[in-house]
Amino acid sequence: MISAGLVALSARPAFAVKQFYDQFKEVYVNEGDLDQGMVAKAKCNICHVKGEKKKVKNEYGKLLDDLLDRKKDAKNPEKIREALAKVADMKSPSGETWGEMIKAGKLPE
Repeated sequence: MISAGLVALSARPAFAVKQFYDQFKEVYVNEGDLDQGMVAKAKCNICHVKGEKKKVKNEYGKLLDDLLDRKKDAKNPEKIREALAKVADMKSPSGETWGEMIKAGKLPE
């Protein structure tokens, strides 16, 4: 009983939204642009900065964050896909669009 309480107390809130990740996989892995193993390894770091607090998003994650409400939109796969498509057309820091980068097999960092 005590250990269950300790687990509950030590649980940290998750900031990544599983449904956003799942739709990313549907769009980019299932359609063949990205390797499943690479995406599974990156997981949360597709939108978040590795080694930082989960509130810290990379440039790709910030763009999605501007378009999606993590609570309201989590159960709206169409809106998530629309946001992914909009961000795909936006320029990444490298100058290519996020969509071009992903089609070249590179993940957002």
